[in-house]
Amino acid sequence: MDGKLRIKISIADRVYPLTVEPNQEEGLRSASKKIDAMIKQFEENYAVRDKQDVLAMCALQFASQVEQKQIDSAVDGVATIDRIKRLNSLLDQYLEN
Repeated sequence: MDGKLRIKISIADRVYPLTVEPNQEEGLRSASKKIDAMIKQFEENYAVRDKQDVLAMCALQFASQVEQKQIDSAVDGVATIDRIKRLNSLLDQYLEN
């Protein structure tokens, strides 16, 4: 277990023992707090009968956020490449004259 930490993370009133790298601990604890806050929000705002339903909605919410960030960065990347191509074209024109 070279340098690894044994921690306990609580999600939806269940405790999960984990063995993690020290640099992962803060992120895991923060994520579990965000999940619990989202669970609470879903339970307050929607008529849910089962924790499984709430956890599925949390998973969907987090996954959609990750996907949207990837989509947004891909769009930004395309726009950046287009700008670079335009700049290269302008430089080529300038250097030819």
